Amino acid sequence: MTVTLKFGGYQGDQSVHTLGVLAFCDALERHSDGEVRVDFEQNISASGRQASDLLSMTESGTLDACYFSSSYLTKRVPDLGLFDQHFLAPDRPQTFAMLDGAFGKQLAAKVESQTGYKVMGYWDNGLRHITSAKGPIRSPDDCRGMTIRTLANEDHQRVFRSLGFDPVTIDVSDLADAVEARRVDAQENPLTNTYNFGLHKTHSHVVLTKHLLGVALVLFNKDNFASWSKSVQKAVSAALQEATAKQRHAAVADDMSCAKNMREQGVEFTNLLPEERAKFVAASRDEVAMMRTIFDAGLLELFDQELTKTATGSRHQNEQRSGKSE
Repeated sequence: MTVTLKFGGYQGDQSVHTLGVLAFCDALERHSDGEVRVDFEQNISASGRQASDLLSMTESGTLDACYFSSSYLTKRVPDLGLFDQHFLAPDRPQTFAMLDGAFGKQLAAKVESQTGYKVMGYWDNGLRHITSAKGPIRSPDDCRGMTIRTLANEDHQRVFRSLGFDPVTIDVSDLADAVEARRVDAQENPLTNTYNFGLHKTHSHVVLTKHLLGVALVLFNKDNFASWSKSVQKAVSAALQEATAKQRHAAVADDMSCAKNMREQGVEFTNLLPEERAKFVAASRDEVAMMRTIFDAGLLELFDQELTKTATGSRHQNEQRSGKSE
């Protein structure tokens, strides 16, 4: 008997998440020998729904699976906030090495024990940067009085408030209209969203803050997954492993492509100097420190160990470059 798996998304044809789901569909057909068919609703916003409806639809079983930013579940699973520590993001290789190992398994177990979801993968949701319609932002002083759209996450909002912004929440399905209508002075997103949603047409200044590396959870309904045969479960897991590798690779390439396209269209990019970035870190330090008090001590220790490895590796690379230049 053929199993139909209902998968929901909220992005368009050019999205690396759409690419990831399509890669999953192709791989699943092979791994299941046609036993599983995927019914993929690529963008539920097209039918008038909010993107965030994917979460309730998946947990209720209306959908079998979706992808979504981990930041939207931190109220229910506080340890997901480990990746919301602004200006403390590990680099991409370290982040996904961590998520593919013991740390990721422990985090998935936390999600599964506190929700109706089963975490089946961790996708690259992009390095997040700030865009503005008013000009380049180089310090917290430049943020004062500016309205910024943020994710629906209280920790994010407190951090941006500490930088001087006035944060507001707007569903991603309404974001392009809000930016075009100049309802917000700034917003923060990965380059892929800034470009593919057309936000750069109004917000022509991009500040490469790299304040977060977003993680998108691939979420399955826990009960639906458990009801499938072992062979179907095995095929789904194998197909997602393939799709995850392709999605992450595409996300890195997409960053470069989107930046190139936006520069060609006249968008101004600002790289923060180390001393400029330090001002943002200092301004948000108290809020980030408060976030860290609620995390599981063991997970926090693992996370901080990876941060130390990243910092040590970066210093080593800089020393090597310095030696070569001399």
